[in-house]
Amino acid sequence: MAQLVTNPLYAALTDALRTIEPLVQEIEQRVDGPYLHFHNGAVWTGAAARRFDEEFSRHRSRVRTSNDRILSELRQALAGTPPEVTEEQAKTIRIRYGLP
Repeated sequence: MAQLVTNPLYAALTDALRTIEPLVQEIEQRVDGPYLHFHNGAVWTGAAARRFDEEFSRHRSRVRTSNDRILSELRQALAGTPPEVTEEQAKTIRIRYGLP
């Protein structure tokens, strides 16, 4: 039986997820803070403020949707990637994806 080694793609996806998750959380926090502060109506009022609030809400929603999609796709790719492969498969994967 062939000796199994760590799948370099699995390792790269794991590292990517570990790197991206805190960045996604930071982005959401940096958008949510100003949004909630503005949305409570104490910062600015009037028709222009309402239009700005609606636009800000759309952008906030887009950020959250994009973040969720990015993390979901990474998790799906990771779930479909075996953690171990043969040395020959690992070599092929490293070449194909330009991994060390």
